[in-house]
Parts: sequence; structure tokens; C-alpha cells
Amino acid sequence: MSPAESAAEAFGGEHGRAPSAVWSAPGRVNLIGEHTDYNDGFVLPIALPHRIAVAAAPRTDGRLSVATLGDDGVLHRAGPTPLDALSPGVQTGWAAYPAGVAWALRGQGIDVPGADLLIAGDVPAGAGLSSSHALECAVALALLDLAGRPADGPEAAPLSEIARWVQISENDFVGAPTGLLDQTASLSCTESHALFFDVRSGELEQIPFDTGAVDLELLVIDTRAKHSHSESGYGERRRGCEHAAELLGIKALRDVSVAELDEALAVLPEELRPLVRHVVTENDRVISTVAELDAGELASIGPLLTASHMSMRDDYRISCLELDVAVDAALEAGALGARMTGGGFGGSAIALVRAQEREQVGQAVLNSYDEHGLTPPRLFTATPAAGAGRDR
Repeated sequence: MSPAESAAEAFGGEHGRAPSAVWSAPGRVNLIGEHTDYNDGFVLPIALPHRIAVAAAPRTDGRLSVATLGDDGVLHRAGPTPLDALSPGVQTGWAAYPAGVAWALRGQGIDVPGADLLIAGDVPAGAGLSSSHALECAVALALLDLAGRPADGPEAAPLSEIARWVQISENDFVGAPTGLLDQTASLSCTESHALFFDVRSGELEQIPFDTGAVDLELLVIDTRAKHSHSESGYGERRRGCEHAAELLGIKALRDVSVAELDEALAVLPEELRPLVRHVVTENDRVISTVAELDAGELASIGPLLTASHMSMRDDYRISCLELDVAVDAALEAGALGARMTGGGFGGSAIALVRAQEREQVGQAVLNSYDEHGLTPPRLFTATPAAGAGRDR
């Protein structure tokens, strides 16, 4: 049963009626371009087949009721909460995510009605695959539908605007200082493509990324080392980047080229130099990766992926034992390239492998985890999928 079917069925069981609409949004894997989005840089994500679905119907009492279907089939409920009472800090835990979206939409002048929401999905939580943003995007689309502004209708807001509304809910309600990468990927990715996103200009370009056509696979290694943007060192690093840009007299680190990097580093405090070096070189790696993919040279991006991991491990310092073990084992077993993906401090790694070597690379990772006494990771192949949309 798909997440949309599960959400609709559970909604009927909970409320004794069918939902008015069901919308879903995917998780994402960032192929390359980490911690560049909040520096006005470049990113290159793909959407996963794994999705979060939201079944929704209006209420007449101005309240928001939310339930989420756990992996064990048990419903976890929050509310009903008056929409007028929503403000940062009122909701905590998982319930803050859908509540924050309702709060953010109302703050944009959208007449969000009272609503019953039921959430179901299969995006692994805490795996660095953007389950929270998939949830928020699906909730945003469902609430916009109930407000008479469905994303597939004549009065639809641009997806870029919806992404910014979701960012507001994440930053100002949940308290996680995330950029625009995850929301944009979940809303705008297309099947068999990576999304080249220039965060400063907002320009989007679909880049062909059909690994199956060239006998390659993108292996995702969910380390099961949980992470949280709101609790990790994510905010500390973001503030460091902003401070470095201020000292350099520029709007964002996007404005430093690789050719200008040494000169920029020379005038910065020692503690900020690694952050700047990562962001500047990572932007350059994204541009190089796009060029290789445009030329049809998918296998050639492997060294760029590996260089990205080294930069995040050594300069940005956001890796961990589980991520490093996964990357090192995959490379030693023949992967063309490997890197951690997502915000860091846990989550997932990816490895670009030849299809015929996928099993041996996966087994090597499992063996290495066992040798290090680590909890076995979850392995699956990432196939670029479509972005968010209406299911019924």
C-alpha cells in the first residue's frame, strides 16, 4: 500500500469520512552541494521514491487536528488546536512541523481553514533524507487545497513561493535554521533528473541523471545515526559562514570564487577558514558535476563526490564515525565515488557504483559496520523520482 493509500484509509478509520484530498511529497538525496544553499550557492538534489502523504478535510471550528500513522500502525494524535492560538513554542516535537506550516501560511494572508490531517509515509526519519521537509511540503499543499488555492489549480502560488513559506515554518516556528534546498527539491524535482538549483537567482534546471541507462546505481546508506538540524551544530556553522561573509564585505560566500579563495582566507580568523574553504570549493564541485552530467559522463562524477565528503569531514567537520566507515568501505570495495549527504552529524551516505558491483559494495559496508561494532545500516538504491503532487 502506498503512503497516499495508507493515509486515506487511516483517515477514514479515524474520522468516519473520506478525505477531501490527498497530497504527497518525496524525501530527497542531495547528489552534491552541501551547506551551500544558505550561502546563496548551488545545489544538485534528486527526489526519492519514498514519500510522505497527507490526507486532509476541512473542519468548521477553526481548529487543526493532526494524526500521524506510525510504522507500527498506531496513530499518534495532536490537537485539535485553535489556529488562532498557533505561535512558535506552542507546539513541540513532531506536531510542530504541520502546525508551523499552518501558522506560516496564515502569516502570508492565506485563509487556512480548520482541518483534519492524517499523515503517513515511508521516508526514513532522522536519516538525512529530508523527511521533515517532505512532511511540511505535503501539509502545505494539502492546506492550500483546503484554502481554495490548490497547487494544480488556476490560483496556485509558484512552487518557489511555497518553498519559502515552508522555510519560514521551519526557521521561525520549528526553530531549525535550514536553507531552501530541501523544500525546493521536494516540490520541484522530476523523474530521471537531478535538479540544478541556483539559490540566489532561484533558477532551476533539470539535469539528466538516469543511472540505469548507463548501468550505474546510486546506493544510499542510512547509517541509522540520527541527526537533527535544530539540535546539532548546523546553526553554529551557518552563523560562522554569515560572519565570514560580513568580514569579507560580501553578501554571501557564493561571491568568493575558487581563484579568490586564498586571498579571502588570508584575511579571515583561523576558525572561519575551513568553513569558507568548504563552501567555495563545494560550489565549484557542483558546477563541475553539472558539466559532467550534461556531457553524459555520469561515471566521471565519482571523484567529485569523494572530494565533497573529504571537505565536509575535514573542513566543515560535520561527519561522524558511521558516515566515514560507510564512505571508506564503499570506496575500498570499488565505488566510483561516495560522500555523506544531508546536514551531517549522522544521517545517510551515498555511493555511486557500477550496477554489477552493487551487492559487493553493500556487503563490504555491512562487514565494515560489523567490524566496528556499529548498528547495521539500511541500504537501498536511489532512483530519481517525481516531486510533490496530488494523489487524489
